[in-house]
Amino acid sequence: MPRSKNKVASRARRKKVLESAKGYWGARSKVYTVAKNSVEKGLSHAYKDRRLKKRTYRSLWIARINAAARMNNISYSKLIDALKKKDININRKTLADLAFNNIDAFNEIVKFAVK
Repeated sequence: MPRSKNKVASRARRKKVLESAKGYWGARSKVYTVAKNSVEKGLSHAYKDRRLKKRTYRSLWIARINAAARMNNISYSKLIDALKKKDININRKTLADLAFNNIDAFNEIVKFAVK
């Protein structure tokens, strides 16, 4: 009995990899084995950087909150502590947005928390 090679699935698998490598330079977009390595590495970077993005944004928010808090003569850590003690549940993303776009509202929150 002859060996079955399943050409349809093999071709589909290779085609999927080469489609993903579209736009890569040189052999990375033309040769299957090279393209496969490039696509795998690209996907691993994408996975890693989706998590790094969250870290980067959080540090940006903290820097913005700290800068606005220091304009009110309080440090970031003391502000966050005061907010927790007053049971004000507002996340850092929203606080940073207020500090960046609506400083008056941020100042009112700081005054209420520190009081």
